[in-house]
Amino acid sequence: MLQIAVTGKPNVGKSSFFNSATSSSVEMANYPFTTIDANKAIGYVVSECPCKELDLKCNPQNSDCVDGKRLIPIELIDVAGLVPGAHEGKGLGNKFLDDLMQAKILIHVIDASGSTDAEGNPVGEGEHDPLEDLEFMENEIVMWLYGIINNNWDRLIRKIGAEKLDVSKVLYEQLSGTGISLEDIVEAKRNIESDFTKWDDNDLIELTRNILKIAKPMLIVANKSDLPSADENIKRIKEKYPNVIPTSAESEIALIKANESGLIEYIPGNSNFKILQEDKLSKGQANALKYINENILKRYGGTGVQTALNQAIFELLDMIVVYPVEDEHKFTDQKGNILPDAILIKKGSIPRELAYVIHTDIGEKFLHAVDGRKNMRVSSDYELENGDIISIITS
Repeated sequence: MLQIAVTGKPNVGKSSFFNSATSSSVEMANYPFTTIDANKAIGYVVSECPCKELDLKCNPQNSDCVDGKRLIPIELIDVAGLVPGAHEGKGLGNKFLDDLMQAKILIHVIDASGSTDAEGNPVGEGEHDPLEDLEFMENEIVMWLYGIINNNWDRLIRKIGAEKLDVSKVLYEQLSGTGISLEDIVEAKRNIESDFTKWDDNDLIELTRNILKIAKPMLIVANKSDLPSADENIKRIKEKYPNVIPTSAESEIALIKANESGLIEYIPGNSNFKILQEDKLSKGQANALKYINENILKRYGGTGVQTALNQAIFELLDMIVVYPVEDEHKFTDQKGNILPDAILIKKGSIPRELAYVIHTDIGEKFLHAVDGRKNMRVSSDYELENGDIISIITS
């Protein structure tokens, strides 16, 4: 299952984002290091299910379907808060960074209102510049990875030369356990001096920065976006960083709880909600819902929480959703379940790669694939498209 790490300094709403994205309940408090051990829970990305288009009632097995929206599970990791100097072991730095490397993508939650200082302590609204948090986060991870690469680097250079080893493979071995692939390293080296024996500290740091951007893409969640001081900060952040989603995690939590109580009808990610029991709303609840509607939903088109998850998986990781079936005529598995599984797979993948994702044995016995919608065989180099219904034929 794909993993997303939810990162950030203490007290920016990181755990609130995690809770709202997974509907879980981890401890939330107004002081640093509330989160000490990494919490893990299941969230979902949302994609259009083919059931509506095909006028079918699906029977999801590995996911869920709500009103034609397929909810596909992913795992979120809420890791310990990061403070400056983490790469040197300050705070819970080493643990944080170890936990962080488990994930394929990083969601960095910041306080867009600027009401928490560099250590995560509350300050007056607008007193801290959240751009500083983004810079220090990237710097901490880069310097931590650089420390791993730089460890015994002179000795490694001599070994590479003496044994005629591939420098990319040596770097890959140095970074084992971080989830960084050999392909990531090869790509990251392209803009670095080709003669590795001439690399100095600046070259190694630049290489590390390239590796991080390729191997662990980062999405910025600008939380507390409803507060007045957030507006200008979000504009500045978007000018400098490409992937920024304004959010209000507290608003999402409030809407989820109101929906669970039967007071409103709300589907996570929607830009509106429907009040079901207006007479049962207290004055405070009614005012809160009005505030959320005016300052979050109408302003940003949603609370941003579900948008962040979807953008992380479908845009930054460039994934699509494919529906494997056994019977391409009825769109079922061997038990008769209609559109049983929704599989997240890299855009550009071919049917044989899908077969391996389903199961190694299926990949090894792969013969060809059939497009369920068109009821015709597809070529071996066919690039799967989002929403494809594919039957894998094996030997």
